[in-house]
Amino acid sequence: MPLRFLTAGESHGPTLTAILEGMPAGLPLSPDDINPDLARRQGIRRGDPGGRLESRPYIGASPRMKLERDTATLVGGVMAGVTIGAPIALQVQNLDHAKWRGKAVEPMTVPRPGHADLTGAVKYGYSDLRMSLERASARETTARVAVGAVCRKFLAQFGVRVGSYVTEIGGVAAALGEMPLEERIGRALDSEMGCPDEAASLAMHDRVQQIMQDKDTLGGVFEVAALGLPPGLGSHVHWDRRLSGRLAQAMLSIHAMKGVEIGEAFANAKRTGTEVHDEIVLGDRRQTTDDDLAFIAHRSSFIVRKTNRAGGLEGGITTGQPIILRVAMKPISTTLTPLMSVGLATGEPAATEYERSDFCAVPRAGVIGEAMACFVLADALLEKLGGDSLSEMLPRFEALRQMRLEDFVMMNKPQTFWP
Repeated sequence: MPLRFLTAGESHGPTLTAILEGMPAGLPLSPDDINPDLARRQGIRRGDPGGRLESRPYIGASPRMKLERDTATLVGGVMAGVTIGAPIALQVQNLDHAKWRGKAVEPMTVPRPGHADLTGAVKYGYSDLRMSLERASARETTARVAVGAVCRKFLAQFGVRVGSYVTEIGGVAAALGEMPLEERIGRALDSEMGCPDEAASLAMHDRVQQIMQDKDTLGGVFEVAALGLPPGLGSHVHWDRRLSGRLAQAMLSIHAMKGVEIGEAFANAKRTGTEVHDEIVLGDRRQTTDDDLAFIAHRSSFIVRKTNRAGGLEGGITTGQPIILRVAMKPISTTLTPLMSVGLATGEPAATEYERSDFCAVPRAGVIGEAMACFVLADALLEKLGGDSLSEMLPRFEALRQMRLEDFVMMNKPQTFWP
């Protein structure tokens, strides 16, 4: 069965709920596996005093990040601390709901440009735009991050790691050069802006401070990297099984994400073919430029690449190199400076009213990107291995072809393919 999940709940409703179906039995799982990612989504970084119980959001984050203390409750699919193969149900309480319960709320009839206010109302026939706002809010990603954390725990059983880092905010770009992926991810965890480049991080901080004074918002770019993946996940035989398409759709499903590239896609578009494609060579896999492959110590010859401009995917299938996704986030749509709109109740021009929101959410968006990547990659690995329990899958993983030369059995003689 393919892995799938659903989320339910509104931004200021009582709870957010997620159901994850298809996770095999035998995976050790507790809230302690989920809460650290929920904390990172709120801006709590490694080394903060108090861990996930003390919130210190990224600069530019919504004031709500100081109000919520997101922790997950496992309400189904886990017994005696392990998954049982049944749907996994998770809940996260909205502490801010107490302020809304029983309260009469003023009508919302002026749609905000860039939001789902107007499009949601025309699709569903809402009589109040808050019905669009509540479900379209990025608060929903709390449930996605919880699901992603479960998938991250599953991937970790096979040595797969997923991380992210910010590369640009508001035109301020990081200079990462040849910095290894593991170092980028590690430095980002310690950075106030989620950026591995300390100088750029300081400049990003100043840029966000200025935009807050200007009563405006900023977008940016982050990268998600998946390391330790085996070759052969995904498929080229059907459009909807290409892992490149599945990952791109997952990234663009995140609120405010407007663009995604795999590897050096847009730079490659300006180059020639001989400058782009990663040449195939024989060698010890430990000698590759991709640091995540060093865990293999076999002495036999491997099919390896000296570069990874393809971003770890060819033909919609993993190559065994790191998957690199670069995601563009637009500026947050809710601005303190009003934008012009139309009052749907009056038919007159009207300025938008401010709803509590972020000034810049790029550092937190990377965590959500990780969660969605973990889900897609866990699904692809389950698709490859099959099985209903972790104990079935681990031996199958060890038996996968790993780009060893001896893994390829070639006929090496003429064949008649269509008699």
